[in-house]
Amino acid sequence: MDASKWVSTSMPYLAPRERGQSDAWSADAAAQGRRGSQRIVHAGEVPAPPEVARLLGLPDGDQVVVRRRLILLDDEPNELTDTYYPTAIARGTPLAGTAKIRGGAVTLLAELGHVGALVREDVTADLPEAAEREALRLTPTEPVLRLTRLTLDRDDRPIQVDRMVMPARRQQLRYEIRIG
Repeated sequence: MDASKWVSTSMPYLAPRERGQSDAWSADAAAQGRRGSQRIVHAGEVPAPPEVARLLGLPDGDQVVVRRRLILLDDEPNELTDTYYPTAIARGTPLAGTAKIRGGAVTLLAELGHVGALVREDVTADLPEAAEREALRLTPTEPVLRLTRLTLDRDDRPIQVDRMVMPARRQQLRYEIRIG
């Protein structure tokens, strides 16, 4: 599929930022007159969950680098995002640490020589787990969207897996397809 025929609200989050630009989330929120921020809850090496290992083409339980973040909109919880990287890409880099990355992780990946060329996103709906419900300040019956994004480089090598949990009522995902 020709990338110029497919548009998604995810697009600003997939391309490296220009030097001096803020991360995509902060810029997106600011364009709406709001304040977007994030809190790094954990960063470092962990055994890959089975789905992440499969997507990254690794044996179950192999070590990966994860950045677990609470995404905030106007200081309110808006999303939980775990981003996983193969250790060959992220070990010993700022991706494995808790400091904010200027321009965002996608920009750093590009600086490290890893540029995404293809993205696959799967979206499902579910009820939140107890920890998700607490972190996102949800009621037990409020549904969440779960978005799993796999980013591949030009050689179809996986470079990143994102697993996001978002309150369904606070989100809008838009996909536009040009036909013909």
